[in-house]
Amino acid sequence: MTLSATALFLSKAWRMKAMFNSFYGFSKTPFDRNISCDSLYTTREFEELMGLLRFVAKNRKFCAVTGDVGVGKTTAIRNFVSSLDPAAFRTVYISDSDLTPRVFYWEVLKELIDLQKPCVFRADGKRKMMDKLTALLDHGKQAAVIVIDEAHLLSREMLEETRFLLNYKMDSQNPMSLIICGQNELRAKLSKDIYEPICQRIDHRFKFSPLDRSQTEQYISRHLAYAGAGSEIFSPSALDRIFAYSNGVARKINKLCTLSLMAAYQKKKHIIDEPLVSFVIDQELTW
Repeated sequence: MTLSATALFLSKAWRMKAMFNSFYGFSKTPFDRNISCDSLYTTREFEELMGLLRFVAKNRKFCAVTGDVGVGKTTAIRNFVSSLDPAAFRTVYISDSDLTPRVFYWEVLKELIDLQKPCVFRADGKRKMMDKLTALLDHGKQAAVIVIDEAHLLSREMLEETRFLLNYKMDSQNPMSLIICGQNELRAKLSKDIYEPICQRIDHRFKFSPLDRSQTEQYISRHLAYAGAGSEIFSPSALDRIFAYSNGVARKINKLCTLSLMAAYQKKKHIIDEPLVSFVIDQELTW
């Protein structure tokens, strides 16, 4: 798809969302990525993860969060970061599949110091930047929380670097909190013998699970309530079909529900039933 074709598609999709919002009386668009953190649907597992991450931040621990693609790991991290007291914590979020140790230190230093001149430190070697970072962490008024997302894509060199950094004070308190978040491939990667030294450094592990059938229904209801829906829109059989297709993966639920709302608007249907959801799956989501 060319750039102009992509822009046209996105413009059409935006107009379609605006029209189904009006059709259903929504004040906001449901199943959107930018839903506010205080409006998120949360489960007991979600709250357990939030509690663990706050503990990790407070006590400068090393934590690995894994889960299937699309289950909501990044959304959970976003919620966690927004819950931290900015007077007490300084968060650095990094998502870079080509991350190298030198770029890692540069990115962290850049965020922690609020560099006005991006060229500062850029010519420094990895060791020099690491020394500057650790010195900064030792004297900083705020506790540093470093989050590396898409960590399943990290190279062995970068994963090894996390061990070197956390070994900075020879097994005493870590200089910062480190959270690595990635797909289940990360768990499989770290289980290999060559990563045993890193595994021994990980203080806490958390595997994020998809939603079950009941939670999927509650998740959809929460999004519709957030949008201002006055009544239920998806029939019980439609909810069954959505769960069967998505297996409780939030990203799949969002996409299927949005496409179903678009299709229902075009057909002027106020209630979305199972045949319509199946039609959307066959036409839009089956390759």
